[in-house]
Amino acid sequence: MTEPIPAVTLPPCNRPEQEAQWLQAALREWLDREFLPELVNQKIAQRAAAVYFRHRLEGENDVGSLLMAVLTEMQGFDFSKSFYSEFAVANAVSDLLLSSLGIDTCCGQS
Repeated sequence: MTEPIPAVTLPPCNRPEQEAQWLQAALREWLDREFLPELVNQKIAQRAAAVYFRHRLEGENDVGSLLMAVLTEMQGFDFSKSFYSEFAVANAVSDLLLSSLGIDTCCGQS
């Protein structure tokens, strides 16, 4: 029988602005590196970081819940000038958060 994947929790947020700035820069770098550097990547990173910031301020520490929040709220973003979608962005945010915790996003191992 398979075991459920345990939840991954971020430490409590003491500096939400700093975390959001880090996420915005890291996500922008990832977006630019994955395909092509585009102006829209900055807007995508800003929006995703704003969603993350708000949810962290509300006390959300669960990476899975943060992923779902980014996914849901990015559905309203116009991706027509981008190679990306809300799914790619939410997954990238999740991978960046997991990597910041020292968790290998390829195999789920630390």
